[in-house]
Amino acid sequence: MSKTKKIHIVFVCLGNICRSPLGEGIFRHLVEKRGLSEYFHIDSAGTASYHTGERPDLGSIRAAAKHGVSLDGQYARQFTGEDLTRWDYIIAMDSSNHSNICKLGTTSGNIHLLREFDPEEPGDVPDPWAKGDDAFLETYAIIHRSCIGLLDHIIRVHYITD
Repeated sequence: MSKTKKIHIVFVCLGNICRSPLGEGIFRHLVEKRGLSEYFHIDSAGTASYHTGERPDLGSIRAAAKHGVSLDGQYARQFTGEDLTRWDYIIAMDSSNHSNICKLGTTSGNIHLLREFDPEEPGDVPDPWAKGDDAFLETYAIIHRSCIGLLDHIIRVHYITD
């Protein structure tokens, strides 16, 4: 794969304050640890606009920090129809957000549920919002193992070498 053409990947949940910021942060951390940052442009967004401009939820920040992952520099934004053509991979956290993304129009990228790449169990990533630190840690674990599977998939498909 050419190093000049980056793979654009966006993680999407409802409000872009809990799950998708974790997806963005964890995936970026995994990419950096493998020395592959030059191959990726990574972002996150929400299908709803009510948290636009806000920082990630403190539960997400704490869960990420506990594992050495930073969510610094992230601010919520809404996923729009224009995003459909900007991203090679659009990664939805649950089937509701997947459906809302598809309703925006035709995409040039691949829309996937994150847990398609979970080696333990497919399905939706549970929303930890307002459920306490244990819920955020459980969500972190699901997203982490799914992001490992996603990164391995992308490396295979795009013939990326460390």
